[in-house]
Amino acid sequence: MKYTPIDPKNYIENRKRFAEQMKTNSVAIFNSNDEEPKNGDQTFVFRQHSDLFYLSGIDQEQTILVIFPDSPLPQYKEVLFLRRTNEKIAVWEGHKYTFEEAKAASGIETVLWIDDFNMVLPILMHHAENVYLNTNENDRYAHVVQYRDLRFIHQLQQTYPVHTYQRSAPIMADLRAVKSDDEIKQLQVACNITNKAFHRVLKFVEPGVMEYEIEAEITHEFLMNRATGHSYYPIIASGPSANVLHYNENNKECKAGDVILLDFGAEYGNYAADMTRAVPVSGTFTPRQKEVYNAVLRVMKAATKMLVVGNLLEEYHKEVGKIMEKELLGLGLIKQEDIDKQNPLWPAYKKYFMHGTSHFLGLDVHDIGNHYKPFRAGYVFTCEPGIYIPEENLGIRLENDILITANGPVDLMKDIPLEADDIEDLMKK
Repeated sequence: MKYTPIDPKNYIENRKRFAEQMKTNSVAIFNSNDEEPKNGDQTFVFRQHSDLFYLSGIDQEQTILVIFPDSPLPQYKEVLFLRRTNEKIAVWEGHKYTFEEAKAASGIETVLWIDDFNMVLPILMHHAENVYLNTNENDRYAHVVQYRDLRFIHQLQQTYPVHTYQRSAPIMADLRAVKSDDEIKQLQVACNITNKAFHRVLKFVEPGVMEYEIEAEITHEFLMNRATGHSYYPIIASGPSANVLHYNENNKECKAGDVILLDFGAEYGNYAADMTRAVPVSGTFTPRQKEVYNAVLRVMKAATKMLVVGNLLEEYHKEVGKIMEKELLGLGLIKQEDIDKQNPLWPAYKKYFMHGTSHFLGLDVHDIGNHYKPFRAGYVFTCEPGIYIPEENLGIRLENDILITANGPVDLMKDIPLEADDIEDLMKK
């Protein structure tokens, strides 16, 4: 791993908090992600399952975590199963966790080879009434591939049909939404690396550069600073491409007079940063571009102030929509009659601002969390309003990562240039 791990006390505490939410006489089982096939004999770069990582700190394929607080056998209250290594694996793939290394990283005393799982599983199941199983319940995801957790569930239910099965996902959503101090430090490092990449881009951008060249500059800076890489595929969208919300072809020439929408973030220690900026290819915004830019910035600043303990995401989005409505009126993009005749389910402002303002951030860029519970201290949200004007070949989105605290919102990206004038000044240098 490239990153510096956090204190294993975090994982011990995370497992404790999860166990407190379990019903009595229950076992919970967490699987690592699949090693996804690519082509030929290749696989995609492995990325650990965020839930398993959150509970164990183990960043390796073919791992299983068991939590069984009421186990009659003390050694099975927490068990970590690891991929068995050998001399051939060491030569071809490199070092894998030893038992002692895994204990030190996770705080789990009982560590076994994954070969032993099928021998231990019946012992666990015979003494448990309830089984907590994990599935991907991120509300942005609809699965079409039978991933490891689903295959495991089918196998377990066929073998043990009369157990009572429970969902781990709702518990994990509540736990992972509240970030510990060490998690916030990892997020801050990811944001700081993203800041370095943005400064590098500001020095590089000029008419004639290709979007993929900008992507390469960002990637270089990320890897030079121990990031795992990108926390999501970067969006380098110049001119009209900025109106495609998830544009990632990154293959166009950046032309004089256009604005580039840059949406990227570093992943550090499996924690994601998520930043968006808009920069002028020629180094200076036109008056109209700056007018739209500043309108988005005003919405962003107002929205950030509303990311406070006790607010609700749905109400927050409604209030941001009202602020955006006023800005679009001021820009001449909508008229009062459009508002008067609007469909309440799709307000007039949605023509130019069609996505939400904020989403949870953490181990995943679109992190899990309960969208219908009041905000709590420790939540981290993006704040990313935008205005997209296809008829002007212009799209502006601005995004920072905001930590909610008892004393108000804290901007984890406060050091990244945001004001239009500051961006112009840095590009001139």
